[in-house]
Amino acid sequence: MHIEIRGLEKLSFRERQAVMLKESGKPSEIIARQLQLSQSSVATLLARARSKGYDIVCIIPGNELGLGGEQPDEGYSTENE
Repeated sequence: MHIEIRGLEKLSFRERQAVMLKESGKPSEIIARQLQLSQSSVATLLARARSKGYDIVCIIPGNELGLGGEQPDEGYSTENE
């Protein structure tokens, strides 16, 4: 599985850092410590980023869902669907 964050170009460098950490599952306390900010500053960065808009896209290859490389049963036709 691959996660893509679209719209990062709209965000400041610090907003990008906060968003990347948040979307990778880090809690605000850890983000604040890593960025050397207060938790309220992290909350402000994340709020600004949300207001500017960004999207999280989850890309799951078909083989991870059991859909890749399988051949349909012989005799099965999709013409009847």
